[in-house]
Amino acid sequence: MLRHLYLIAALLALAACQTVRLDSDFDPHRDYASLQSWAWQEPAVRYSPDDPRLSSDLTAQRVREAVAQQLEQRGLRQAADPAAADFHVQAFMIVDRRQEQVATAYAGGGYWGRGYWGGMWGYPYTEVRTYDYQVGTLQLDFIDRDGRLIWRGSAEQVLRRGQRSPAERSSEIHETVAKILAQYPPRGR
Repeated sequence: MLRHLYLIAALLALAACQTVRLDSDFDPHRDYASLQSWAWQEPAVRYSPDDPRLSSDLTAQRVREAVAQQLEQRGLRQAADPAAADFHVQAFMIVDRRQEQVATAYAGGGYWGRGYWGGMWGYPYTEVRTYDYQVGTLQLDFIDRDGRLIWRGSAEQVLRRGQRSPAERSSEIHETVAKILAQYPPRGR
């Protein structure tokens, strides 16, 4: 029974990791209201690790569409001439391999006897399980005309396994980009 409680606690801890963790950083001295136009910093989407199984023109196109849509909703227009843009945008798709170890302690085998003379038998032991998983990060960088980073937003979450349709992939990217850009423009911290 105790073993099952530890296993349930471990699974709940892993499930909690599946939520999207958002982060942002910015230059507090920048006047973000003056930024009206943007362009892509090529390559628009970079992958880490640089693995052909990860990099995809289809994913890059979905990221480009989602970012353009979200920036347009915030009143920012994509510059026809990238050199004239107030800032440039570059996206990073990062996949990290991680491990989680869960230890479960057991007190012993069972109970024998009755009353005062009864007792536990068996030796206590600890079982350690290792779970391998991947964490994906989508990071958006805004870079000024001088090449300095002025804003960075990111979303990190445990990657799910399994087949997803192109529509599901597109929807996930659009939702993630919307969550990241909900942090822009930055509010004083």
